[in-house]
Amino acid sequence: MCLIFKNLSVLTLVVSVGLLCTPSRVFAQAAAALPDNPSPISQSSVSQTSVSQDTRSQSPAAESSRPGDAASEREVTWRSLPKDFLHDQKDIWLFPFQLAKGRHLLPTLGVVGGTTGLIYADPHVMPYFQTHARNLDHLNDAFDAQITTAEVVAVPVSLLFAGYLRHDSYEVGTALLAGEAYADSAVVDLAVKAITRRKRPSDVPAGASFNDTFFAGGKSPFKGSAFPSGHAAGAFSVATVVAGRYRTHRWVPIVVYGFATAVSLSRISSSAHFPSDVFLGAALGYAITKYEVLRPR
Repeated sequence: MCLIFKNLSVLTLVVSVGLLCTPSRVFAQAAAALPDNPSPISQSSVSQTSVSQDTRSQSPAAESSRPGDAASEREVTWRSLPKDFLHDQKDIWLFPFQLAKGRHLLPTLGVVGGTTGLIYADPHVMPYFQTHARNLDHLNDAFDAQITTAEVVAVPVSLLFAGYLRHDSYEVGTALLAGEAYADSAVVDLAVKAITRRKRPSDVPAGASFNDTFFAGGKSPFKGSAFPSGHAAGAFSVATVVAGRYRTHRWVPIVVYGFATAVSLSRISSSAHFPSDVFLGAALGYAITKYEVLRPR
């Protein structure tokens, strides 16, 4: 297992290198390959295409819901980044009003139900990791908190530098979006941690019960609170941006989501988080990025 997780770390670096070596302006080349004039015998299909295009332009919500389309169309610059971040935060914290209108109920219930179920399962799962901590020393060393943070941050940073070196605005935009998504998820993560103040599993004495961990941890959301996992939220926010923006490379989503999963699971094996912490953190990172950050503006 330790070898698998280490390989995922290496593969993540390979993803960064592979994206750096990708010919720039892939989408422009793909568009250039399309025929300039439609054939006369395909007038009906052209008419239907025009109607569908008009429908998409009149309904941004429908367009943004199509998988992958919104990610490639989202544009961002250094100048627009602060405004975009504030726009994201406004939508995120007003999300309960969307629920009150009956929107997004099913996915929200899925996340809440999954988190609730794992909270009840946490006391039964964590004793295993506590009693087998020595067997996981090598794994936990490879996925130390500081190491995984550096690995997650290295992905957008490498894309940013490479984008400037290659004069590739799409690559630079991907890096900025990853940073925006990371910041958005971090704000929500810290706010929830400050409220819940859940003990970390490592703070529970050996042999003691893992029940009643909420509102019993430290007052600082940076160290003393575990719910949800900030590493899981950050890893999945960056992975969702990269996977969405480079979806034409089928191996990219597999590697980046695999790495995000490995980072998240390592937080459980190291007794830094409960399974419910990791699940909610991953869900927040993915949902905030997919349905807010990557929406066309």
